[in-house]
Amino acid sequence: MSGNIKLLNETLAQARDENRAALIAYLPAGFPSVDGGIEAVKAALDGGADVVEVGLPHSDPVLDGPVIQTADDIALRGGVKIADVMRTVREAHEATGKPVLVMTYWNPIDRYGIERFTAELAEAGGAGCILPDLPVEEAGVWREHAEKHGLATVFVVAPSSKDARLAKITAAGSGFVYAASLMGVTGTRESVGAQAQDLVRRTRAATDLPVCVGLGVSNPDQAAEVAGFADGVIVGSAFVKRLLDAPDRSAGLLAVRELAADLARGVRRDR
Repeated sequence: MSGNIKLLNETLAQARDENRAALIAYLPAGFPSVDGGIEAVKAALDGGADVVEVGLPHSDPVLDGPVIQTADDIALRGGVKIADVMRTVREAHEATGKPVLVMTYWNPIDRYGIERFTAELAEAGGAGCILPDLPVEEAGVWREHAEKHGLATVFVVAPSSKDARLAKITAAGSGFVYAASLMGVTGTRESVGAQAQDLVRRTRAATDLPVCVGLGVSNPDQAAEVAGFADGVIVGSAFVKRLLDAPDRSAGLLAVRELAADLARGVRRDR
């Protein structure tokens, strides 16, 4: 069975045709529980997210700030497994028809087996993987299996990436490029800053892939700001924080849906 890279590409192209950025939400699998995490992903998509990244919880999430680390810890203590991540992808995609990716560090895939992981992700209807710590020089086997199964390989670029490095990374990627707007870990920020705009400009000079900005966006004004220069706006910690702060599950799902709707309006503001 082939994965949904085509759906991802079409979704991002449709947003571009509508003269807006795509809204990409991130939520970890297994948080606050496996069933609760699935409902949260559905709530983000139903609220207005175009795409969702499902996080595979990891004990050493080097890119993630304290909010997502807390959620990952809850998921891991709850016993979340890769099978639960695949179930989250499957049920969210089947319920909404929207593209769902997995964001994961490399070690869990390496241990699980590349062929097994890519085959199961494609079978679940996944659109691809975001791999923040896989060096492009070591990605050949992964890319071969991902391409065979119709999955996007999304690499992360940062403000520290030199132009030659950007060209190398983006040439190996597919789906879109994840531009980390600031140096450091994920988390909401007071401002997104000029670094992100410069990084998008330099990345676009190296590739025709959509460039989507993450790390820091937490409200509609910031979403509108980033949508003014990027092809996609990625929001993670703000969604996770809504769930962490909610008094109960139903309140958390409502908060996620409302935030998605607010951010969706943000990316649709006149440019």
